[in-house]
Amino acid sequence: MDKILPKTVLNEKSAQPDLFSYKQTNHKNNTDCKKSSYSTLELFAGAGGLALGIEKAGFDTIGLVEIDKYASQTLKLNRPSWNVINADITHISEQNLEQLFCINKGELDLLTGGAPCQSFSYAGKRLGLEDARGTLFYHYALFLRKLQPRMFLFENVKGLLSHDKGKTYKTILDIFESEGYITHTAVLNAWHYGVAQKRERLIIIGIRQDFAHHASFSFPEPHKYKPVLRDILLDCPKSEGTPYSKYKQDIFKLVPPGGYWRDIPEDIAKEYMKSCWDMEGGRTGILRRLSLDEPSLTVLTSPSQKQTDRCHPLEARPFTVRENARCQSFPDDWQFAGSIGQQYKQIGNAVPVNLAYEIGLKIKETLEKIRCGH
Repeated sequence: MDKILPKTVLNEKSAQPDLFSYKQTNHKNNTDCKKSSYSTLELFAGAGGLALGIEKAGFDTIGLVEIDKYASQTLKLNRPSWNVINADITHISEQNLEQLFCINKGELDLLTGGAPCQSFSYAGKRLGLEDARGTLFYHYALFLRKLQPRMFLFENVKGLLSHDKGKTYKTILDIFESEGYITHTAVLNAWHYGVAQKRERLIIIGIRQDFAHHASFSFPEPHKYKPVLRDILLDCPKSEGTPYSKYKQDIFKLVPPGGYWRDIPEDIAKEYMKSCWDMEGGRTGILRRLSLDEPSLTVLTSPSQKQTDRCHPLEARPFTVRENARCQSFPDDWQFAGSIGQQYKQIGNAVPVNLAYEIGLKIKETLEKIRCGH
């Protein structure tokens, strides 16, 4: 598995990113075989982090499938022109996809998305797509089979590599191969790509085998500058958020920026932690207060859990909705639908926009080579 996963290392090639510049890049050039935009279709779209980054890289979104009604509302609110389908993917994948999305088989440039991680009951039996039947990944693979896009992007948690002792990951790669794709895999940390957050994602890129000899794919190089919370919090617009209780606020006032439970009086920490006090391990997420001079820890779907606190560096409170959105590199004008809890959930589940953008640029490079190869 180590041979499959190239490690991302720091280099001196990239300049400090413009973290919140979302103007469309002019992709026009003098090469007739290159297009200014490419078509993309996304499954399990969530609140649009991946789709927004891919769009910024120069792709036209022809459809998004998302089962959660609030996330779907978010997509429609921000991009009324997008074809957002709020439905269970199991009801969509069986349909005539060419007719539904007005595109012929083989014409789609890019399929994106990341199905939730589930065990495969037939894993290792080498049944091809049937190995995944009964899982949500099956429906992602069914889209691949029916539409045969030139490339795909499949993203997931890093833990997919070890899920079910590696069988899930191996079966996924086997299915991609059986559907006619050459794959490239890496674990990328969003912090290396203009995102003020430590967040690792497993990225699998596929190129249809009939195009593989025309173009190779390489993952984006890490930026020289890695942003920290100071870069994104100090001028963040005000927004709603979920506060701590008065009791928890008073305790967090004792925690210095960059500190956690070990940095306050032991009797206070022990009373707060209760049964967690006797747990093994560092328990560094408990009463954790972030520093302006470090990136955010992975943004979660809930702003205040005892073992995974991310307290604001300057105030005794969790991050607001807008602050979490900045940690995920969403632009400030991207609005989230639903209750405050639903908004936190959507942001926590998203792919960081700037990470998606960097990957999208590399995919576009490959698609340009494919087009020029013909």
